[in-house]
Amino acid sequence: MSERFVVIPVGRLEEANNRVTTDTVPGGRWAGNGNDNIVAQETAAAAAVHILEYSREPNKYGDGNPQESSPFINSSDLDRGNLYDGKNMALFEEEMDSNPMVSSLLNKLANYTNLTQGVVEHEEAENNEGARKKEIKSPRMGTFIGVYLPCLQNILGVILFLRFTWIVGTAGILESFAIVFMCCSCTMLTAISMSAIATNGVVPAGGSYYMISRSLGPEFGGAVGLCFYLGTTFAGSMYILGTIEILLTYIVPNAAIFKGENGGESEAMLNNMRVYGTCCIILMALVVYVGVKYVNKLALVFLACVMLSIFAIYAGVIKSAFDPPDFPVCLLGNRILLSRNYDVCAKVVIEANETVTTKLWSLFCDSPSLNASCNEYFKMNNVTEIKGIPGLASGVITDNLWRDYGPQGMLVEKKGQPSISAPDSEFTSPYVSNDIATFFTLLVGIYFPSVTGIMAGSNRSGDLKDAQKSIPVGTIMAIATTSFIYMSCVILFGACIEGVVLRDKFGEAVSGNLVIGILSWPSPWVIVIGSFFSTCGAGLQSLTGAPRLLQAIARDGIVPFLQVFGHGKANGEPTWALLLTAGICEIGILIASLDLVAPILSMFFLMCYMFVNLACAVQTLLCTPNWRPRFKFYHWTLSFLGMSLCLALMFICSWYYALIAMLIAGCIYKYIEYRGAEKEWGDGIRGLSLNAARYALIRLEEAPPHTKNWRPQLMVLLNLDSEQNVKHARLLSFTTQLKAGKGLTIVGSVIEGTYMVKRPEAKQSEQNVKSAMAAEKTKGFCHVVVSSNLRDGFSHLIQSAGLGGMKHNTVLMAWPNLWKQQEDPISWRNFIETVRETTAAHQALLVAKNIDSFPSNQERFSNGTIDVWWIVHDGGLLMLLPFLLQQHKVWRKCKMRIFTVAQMVDNSIQMKKDLQMFLYHLRLNAEVEVVEMHESDISAFTYEKTLVMEQRSQMLKQMQLSRNEREREAQLIHDRNTASHAAISKKVDAVPDRVHMTWTKEKFTAERNRNREPAGIGVRDLFNMKPEWESLNQSNVRRMHTAVKLNEVVVNKSQDAHLVLLNMPGPPKNKCGDENYMEFLEVLTEGLNRVLLVRGGGREVITIYS
Repeated sequence: MSERFVVIPVGRLEEANNRVTTDTVPGGRWAGNGNDNIVAQETAAAAAVHILEYSREPNKYGDGNPQESSPFINSSDLDRGNLYDGKNMALFEEEMDSNPMVSSLLNKLANYTNLTQGVVEHEEAENNEGARKKEIKSPRMGTFIGVYLPCLQNILGVILFLRFTWIVGTAGILESFAIVFMCCSCTMLTAISMSAIATNGVVPAGGSYYMISRSLGPEFGGAVGLCFYLGTTFAGSMYILGTIEILLTYIVPNAAIFKGENGGESEAMLNNMRVYGTCCIILMALVVYVGVKYVNKLALVFLACVMLSIFAIYAGVIKSAFDPPDFPVCLLGNRILLSRNYDVCAKVVIEANETVTTKLWSLFCDSPSLNASCNEYFKMNNVTEIKGIPGLASGVITDNLWRDYGPQGMLVEKKGQPSISAPDSEFTSPYVSNDIATFFTLLVGIYFPSVTGIMAGSNRSGDLKDAQKSIPVGTIMAIATTSFIYMSCVILFGACIEGVVLRDKFGEAVSGNLVIGILSWPSPWVIVIGSFFSTCGAGLQSLTGAPRLLQAIARDGIVPFLQVFGHGKANGEPTWALLLTAGICEIGILIASLDLVAPILSMFFLMCYMFVNLACAVQTLLCTPNWRPRFKFYHWTLSFLGMSLCLALMFICSWYYALIAMLIAGCIYKYIEYRGAEKEWGDGIRGLSLNAARYALIRLEEAPPHTKNWRPQLMVLLNLDSEQNVKHARLLSFTTQLKAGKGLTIVGSVIEGTYMVKRPEAKQSEQNVKSAMAAEKTKGFCHVVVSSNLRDGFSHLIQSAGLGGMKHNTVLMAWPNLWKQQEDPISWRNFIETVRETTAAHQALLVAKNIDSFPSNQERFSNGTIDVWWIVHDGGLLMLLPFLLQQHKVWRKCKMRIFTVAQMVDNSIQMKKDLQMFLYHLRLNAEVEVVEMHESDISAFTYEKTLVMEQRSQMLKQMQLSRNEREREAQLIHDRNTASHAAISKKVDAVPDRVHMTWTKEKFTAERNRNREPAGIGVRDLFNMKPEWESLNQSNVRRMHTAVKLNEVVVNKSQDAHLVLLNMPGPPKNKCGDENYMEFLEVLTEGLNRVLLVRGGGREVITIYS
């Protein structure tokens, strides 16, 4: 043993503890060297727990002060009690809590034991009871015992004994060889791919399901794992049916419950199979439930039966070369006769010098007399007796080279045998005939289960001494051996056995013997008994392995409705999974035909093998850093060839079974994708997605997309409350309604502070935002950043969110409703700066006002309108947004109305026609209305609103005002303005509504002259009414006038609309007027329920061209 390991006897626990105790001083400090003390402490712990401990000598493997009980970073069982006090690695002492010492890592890896399923739970139960932990013996099974022989036993099975001779006789030697070669090539290529996956790290017990799921992800893993489970379960049905067929056909034919009469033998046989099969499956399920260990112990007996049968076959072939067995076959013409229908292969015999008719005569004639009326074919053809096993040197191989397919009921006839055709009348029962229609693809489906079982070694990976060496060598050697056996048997059977006997599926022409049994030596019973126990054992192992596979899938938690099958008995036995497996097995038993069940399980196994090849090909092509198999004899082309061959064999066997199997796998895949638990296993599909995303992003030009491809790629800016929850969840609802899952959506938020301090809050915020996105069904990405202030944080999001050409082009945010009440102007200043930055970045901006009143995803508008107020041209975004909203079921029944504003110099009638034609070319359905606004005097209400706005601005600009002073001054201004407004209302009449739909030349001239004449008088009167209005900023007055007038028009037309889309004016270039800008927007949207302010990104987003 290497000097790094020290064996510590368990019995030295007290001695170690005493030594530790004597090394301490009363003060509680260690008396000796620090390193020695820790070694002593670890020795005491190791005496109680570990049998094999890593040496902690500081001068060899570190400082002797391990910090972790687990070698892996971020382990959940860190020993936080031991503080680092060494000096050799003091530079790294602050990282010891997260990064272990190399010596600790190597120690844990040296003590690693690949426990089989259930052992961990068993040991934990023992620890809870206070028992001393027992020594865990390392697995000792090598390549030959652990992989080679189990694969050999699983591959050589029921098809070899019951159907292989029939396949060779029906398809001929050449096509049978092609069938065997295709199927064996498929499994060999799959074994190469499986070897690469199995040697790419430690494979826990779980076999193919573990490899596929961890290589292709939980969706593929769950789908293919369940298909493999169904294949294993139906394999159990096939083995049980084979067992019953051997029992009732070759061992005790008289045990049949149902007797067939008048040609009903086949139906009676199916009923017998159903009854005996059901009894057998109940018995086997009870055996598995009571004690699996007995099944495992009998595995060696079953293996011995298989090997003995194979040796008997080869011995019989060798013996037939010089001493063929005596099994005569009777022919009438070229037709083979059932052996049970005659005692002598002759029409008449001579007894006591008299010619006497035989039993065979009675089958074809109406009486035993020589002058009886007989079947024409019987009268015209002779009865011939030939050897059923001519032997290896007989040259019969030339007759068996070619195929002999036929429909159901076709008589089995010897080629080259003289025969005179004649009408058969009703005499068909004495002949051997096809029980089913035969063709090439059917034989492929029936044969393929005989090459399955290559996963037996990988399923035992937890019990192997060196799984990474044993699995490739043992599996490939087993496939090579069985492939040689099958291919040689194709040639040997065709060279030794007569063709009509080969095509006799149940041995009815050879006294009801198993055809392969009459070839074997020393007795046919060797094959019969061996095949019986072999198929019985294979059925037991299927009922043992399938429930554990289902239990492993259920415990992974990827299929929610299967979680109940993850439970079992106290010792971990999967009781519920066993019941389900027995129930599915019963379905195969009720089918009752080996030839019909075999293609079903062929589909599921082929699908499993196809995805093993796919997993290897994907991992190889991706060149992931973790893909480093020890098995080097693989290539992605071999995996791709194996995958293609599996897919081809699926459709060759049965195209409709293949489609059904793929449909089942697809349904399971989609179910896991939408309802299953999310798992991250570092699978190849995720790596493939990353590569595809990288390729697409590189191909995607960073230049803006063509107008025809433009859609809003949203950056949604969210605000969070003090508990890091989303303030306005309806903003996410509106995002879902606008996007409908298409395009890019980035949901961003900012936390104020430093990242080192706020990192936990940022993680929690991200989880909260993702939860809100899931609740509102918003598909996109979440990005929470920590910044010193909100202003910079939102700026960073707008600038840097996205990747390459996949960046946002539109910003969606909520209107700051409380901007007037907040004492600190930062909130609305941040809003205005965000507007400026989106404009500078040439990004569109959507501002939702009264967002909390927007509809949820569950609401439905049965009628109503979406009103668009197109005041200035913004590239067409105003008209595109309602169309996108109407694609969602919330807004689907709302009509779209477009309003535009005409000035006095515009021809409103022509404008309406032009707009209707423009919408027609845009393929948009909307009502069009042109609203005319005349030039009018600025009302007293506008002056008063402007005065209130400027006074408020002056108030907020006063420096160092206390909170009480601000509140008091704001209240005084409010009271004074209220009184002034009441006085003005009494003196000044309300401004009449002068909105018209059409302008004539006369009306235009009269209105302009009327407005010009009293203009000076009106303004002077207003200034005389309140002199302080004359000192107002006239630019602010004009802007307020526009806001007031436009608001009057919008409220008049669209107050009842479900949503109003309005052009958003840009902020002033002079930042001194920012607070006034907020007031303008507030006045513009006053009195409207739901408003979406839209600001274009400076480019066309909609086009009339195709």
